[in-house]
Amino acid sequence: MIPRNVRRHRLNAIHKRLMHRALNAARIAGKVRTTQNWIGGNDFNPCGADFVPPPPEDVAHLMKDLCDAANDDLLPPLVQAALIHAQFETIHPYADGNGRTGRALIHVVLKRRGVAAAYVPPVSVVLAASRTSYIAGLTSFRGNDVNLWIERFAAAMHRAATLASDYLVRVADLTEQWRAALSGNVAAPRADATAWRIIDALPAHPIISAPVAAVATRRSRPQVYEALGQLENAGVLIPLTAGRRNRAWEADGLLDLLEALDAGE
Repeated sequence: MIPRNVRRHRLNAIHKRLMHRALNAARIAGKVRTTQNWIGGNDFNPCGADFVPPPPEDVAHLMKDLCDAANDDLLPPLVQAALIHAQFETIHPYADGNGRTGRALIHVVLKRRGVAAAYVPPVSVVLAASRTSYIAGLTSFRGNDVNLWIERFAAAMHRAATLASDYLVRVADLTEQWRAALSGNVAAPRADATAWRIIDALPAHPIISAPVAAVATRRSRPQVYEALGQLENAGVLIPLTAGRRNRAWEADGLLDLLEALDAGE
C-alpha cells in the first residue's frame, strides 16, 4: 500500500494522539497554536529565549509549504526527512509537543518514500542521546549551515539503523532460546502446536494475554490456554498475574532487549 501524503489535518491527528494524555490536552492536543511561543528563556516573555518561532498568523501558510515539500520526491529521502523535520521544529506549530510530533514526522516521510516502510528506526533514541549535538544541528539549519544539520541527521539515522539491526539479531537469538527451552521440556509439543505459533508472535507482544495470543495465532481459546501453560512451564513466559481471569504473561528477556534499545545500546 502506498503511504498517504502528508496533510495538515493528518499532522494534527498525530499531535492529538501523542498529546492526548497531557494535562492540557483538551486545550492543545491536535490544535495549531494561536499565540506566540518560544524556546528557552522564561515563561512570561521571549526575552532571552534561545529561539523564537514565527508568529501564529504565519503558521498556516508555513505548514502548507511544509506539507508540499514533504510530498514531493525531488530530494533524496534522508535529505528530505532531515529538512522537513528541521523546518517543522523551526515553525513550532503547536503550543507543546513539537519535538515528539516532529520526530514522528521523520518516520512519515521515510515511510512515504519507501525507505522504512515496514519498521520504525529508533532515531528518537539517538537524537535524545546526543541532545546537545541535535540542538546545535537545528541551530545551524536556522543559520547559514544547512549541510551541518544534514550531516548530523544522516549520522543519527545510520546509528538508528545499526541499533535496529542489532536488536533484530538479538531478538532472533532470544527466539531460538525460547524454542530450545520449549523443545527441552518434558512434554514438548508437536511441530504444528499452538505454542510454536505463540513464540513466533512474541517479538511483537512482550506482554501477552490469551485474547491477544488467540488473535495473533488464529487458534481457539482452549488451544491457546494449553499453549500458554506449556510456555510458562518451559520458562518462556513469566506470569504477571495470579488470578485465573485477565491473566497476562511477560516474554522472558524481551523487555530487557527493548530497554537496551531504548538506552541506545
